[in-house]
Amino acid sequence: MLLFPFLFVGIWAASAHLAGNETTFPSPLRVWTIVLAEAKSGDLFIHVGATLARVIAAFVIAMGVGCAIGLWMGRNRGINRWADPWLVFFLNLPALVTIVLCYIWIGLTEAAAITAVAINKIPMVAVMMREGARTLDPGLNDMARVFRMSPGAKLAHIVIPQLAPHFASAGRAGIALIWKIVLVVELLGASTGVGFQIHTYFQLFDVGAVLAYALSFIAVMLTVEYLLLQPWERHANRWRNAD
Repeated sequence: MLLFPFLFVGIWAASAHLAGNETTFPSPLRVWTIVLAEAKSGDLFIHVGATLARVIAAFVIAMGVGCAIGLWMGRNRGINRWADPWLVFFLNLPALVTIVLCYIWIGLTEAAAITAVAINKIPMVAVMMREGARTLDPGLNDMARVFRMSPGAKLAHIVIPQLAPHFASAGRAGIALIWKIVLVVELLGASTGVGFQIHTYFQLFDVGAVLAYALSFIAVMLTVEYLLLQPWERHANRWRNAD
């Protein structure tokens, strides 16, 4: 992990030097200069913040709805048989189609952008949580009934610990997918955000600015990954490794 940034920048710098064209293949120093200039003007923080807000909103909605659907399907065979074709349909529905239809039906609004992203994420969460619900240990359920545990205690001490690893895995996989879809949403119809800026600088053929915004948001998501998501996943799986 510690070597990766140095190796990445080293390979990038060497490739840029061999390419010998700062316009189409800017060096790390050139991109860093653009990042500092955009940060100094405040534009970088405005657009990264707008994208991050959309990612968080879509993530919360998708995890909430997807978990509810997945648990319902996993614990009810009749519902699973009825809902499975719908789940497969939405899993295979292209994200681009969802985005375009949401913009047409709802309008070029924040609601349309977040809805389009959430719709693309919900099926994946539902699938992962459905599999988690199917693997709940019936022996633990019997134990809870023998000891006459209350519904709240059963949920807190038996159901949630078993589902936590699946929830954490769905969250990690989902956040990586969501922010990529958010960029497409912004490119097609937003007036702020990293995707909007990438589209703007693409039209100007400014590769350095495109890389500056892309790498800035990747840095934000890597920070979220290593400081929040990975510790959360380890915490969710701690009971599996308990003696």
